[in-house]
Formats: sequence, C-alpha cells, structure tokens
Amino acid sequence: MVVLVTGANGQLGQSIQFIANKYPNIQFVYTDFQEMDITNIENCKAVFAKHQPHFCINTAAYTAVDKAESESDKAHLINAVGPENLAKVCKEFDTILVHISTDFIFDGTSKVPYLETDVPNPKSIYGQTKLDGELAIKRNWEKHFIVRTSWVYSQFANNFMKTMLRLASERDTLSVVNDQIGTPTNAVDLAEFLLKIITSCQTESHEVFGIYNFSNEGVCSWYDFAATIFHQKGIEIDLKPIPTDSYPTPAKRPAYSVLDKTKIKKVFGVEIKNWKESLTVSLNHLN
Repeated sequence: MVVLVTGANGQLGQSIQFIANKYPNIQFVYTDFQEMDITNIENCKAVFAKHQPHFCINTAAYTAVDKAESESDKAHLINAVGPENLAKVCKEFDTILVHISTDFIFDGTSKVPYLETDVPNPKSIYGQTKLDGELAIKRNWEKHFIVRTSWVYSQFANNFMKTMLRLASERDTLSVVNDQIGTPTNAVDLAEFLLKIITSCQTESHEVFGIYNFSNEGVCSWYDFAATIFHQKGIEIDLKPIPTDSYPTPAKRPAYSVLDKTKIKKVFGVEIKNWKESLTVSLNHLN
C-alpha cells in the first residue's frame, strides 16, 4: 500500500516518519514543497502519476496564525487552494485523502466541547482559510477524512513546548495567557491516529469517510500547559498568568476550543492518552 505524505518536513510529517517503521506493509512517499507543490495542480498530477498512491495524507499547511492576517493570499493559496487541488487529483487517481484541519475554525464561544457537526465560525484569516480548505475537499471528492485537531506540539520542528523551553533558558520571568482553553495534542499521537484510519480502511468492509476530531484527552489553558512543561522538566521560573487582553495578537484566538472525541472512539475504537502523559513522552524524546 502506497501512502503519499505532503508537508513531510513539518512537525506532523516528521512525526509520521518517526513511527513509520511500525507499519512495514505501507510504502511511504514523503514529499515537501520541493517535491510536490500542492498549490500547483499539474505538479500534483505528475507526482500522483509516478507513485499511484492509495492514500494521501495532507500535512502541508500555512500555520503562521498571526502572519496570516497580513499574508491572507498566501494562507488562502496553501490552506484552501492546495487542498482543493489535492481533492481533484485524488478523485482522478481514486486516492483516499486524509486532511488535517484545526480548532481555529470555531469562534470559541461554546462552553462544551465542539462536535464535528457544530457550525464553524472562524475569527481569523488562518481559521477561515482552513475552513475553506475543508469545504473545497467536501465539494470535490467524497473519499476523504478531515481530521480537526488542536494545539499541536512534538519533539519536532517549532511549537509551543519548544518555545517555552527556549524562553525559560533566556529569562527568569514569563507571562502566559490563562483564559484560552483547549487541549494540547502530541503530533506523534495524531500521526498514530492517521495511520489507524488508513489501516482500518484496509480491514473494514466499509469506509467511514467524513470529519473527525482528534486531540489528546484533558483540558487546560496555555498557562497550565506552560506550567506543566516547566514542572516536568524541573525548571524553576516565575510564571505569571495573564488575560488575553494583556497579550494582544494580530489574529483572534478562540477562547474555548476543546474538541469532542466521542465519534472517533466509537468508529475507530481508539484509546487516547491524556495530554500530560503524552507531554512526558515528548519531553523525554528531547533529552
């Protein structure tokens, strides 16, 4: 079975490579911007024609949330046009598309975890472009899995966990917002789930396409996340909780973006680790 991975040099792409040897029956084809530009449909067709993938995991994305406010065209090209191109090419080659989306498609006004069926209402350019990508896939190719996730980090690439560790090595005091609530997601756990989808498609008599939520278990603020990172690493730092208003950013973040995972547990029978447990694993890999 051939699985084509886009954005393979990013955080999630590297996480897939990290666990790939556990799946000897899968032939992975890793592509990044240089090998396959998802914004260029002819380039995509050529790569698909060469490798004939059974699945395509699209981890390529424009994820600079604040920068997207001033680079909306670029964000739209990568997050909306790119997935649309992939959906069209996947349809042409009868390839199942597995696409990653985000909690930022919601406005954050809910008080209970978001279901896959809840109505999106993004408050940022980034969130809007990711939603546009979802809609483009749904319009163009029914054989898709859209996986919404949140607060992704890992031992790979740049992310909140690694930023906190870097800042702690440079400063004695740090302020982190404590009124944005969500769930940290270890990219390696997310990668495992994506491959669970793919292996399930090979064994199940039916393929359950559509939208799914995936994050680790548990709920916290960014302040809680930072405090737990420092606690687990034994780092002493003066960490101060602050409201979002005290740390204005170009892009508006959802105040609450916890994702309900009832559907994936029911459909795929997955057991999901608590975010603190997964954080420990990720920190250990950094050592």
